[in-house]
Amino acid sequence: QVQLVESGGGLVQPGGSLRLSCAASGTIFSINVMGWFRQAPGKQRDLVAAITSGGSTMYADSVKGRFTVSRDNAKNTVYLQMNSLNPEDTAVYYCNAHIKPSNSAPSYAYWGQGTQVTVSS
Repeated sequence: QVQLVESGGGLVQPGGSLRLSCAASGTIFSINVMGWFRQAPGKQRDLVAAITSGGSTMYADSVKGRFTVSRDNAKNTVYLQMNSLNPEDTAVYYCNAHIKPSNSAPSYAYWGQGTQVTVSS
């Protein structure tokens, strides 16, 4: 069994910052890509940022220069530092990770439970 547990969401004023964390636990052999998605009310879930086990990153155009994704491989944890937040960033943020539970098993995509981020004055 694998679990992804997120933390760090909340209410912040426009221009403010938040840091999200997501820790993977359970039967884990290796983790390839880890990332963050977000879903605003009435909209689809979109990729925000992702990072490979080697540290390569990618970002949605809407967050480039404001958000930074990082990970601690020893702790099986991925982070999302969000700066210069604006109301359009309001959404539920979901952690995602591609995890091999054993050397012989394929990777599976796991999701966290989601954490609410609200940007409002």
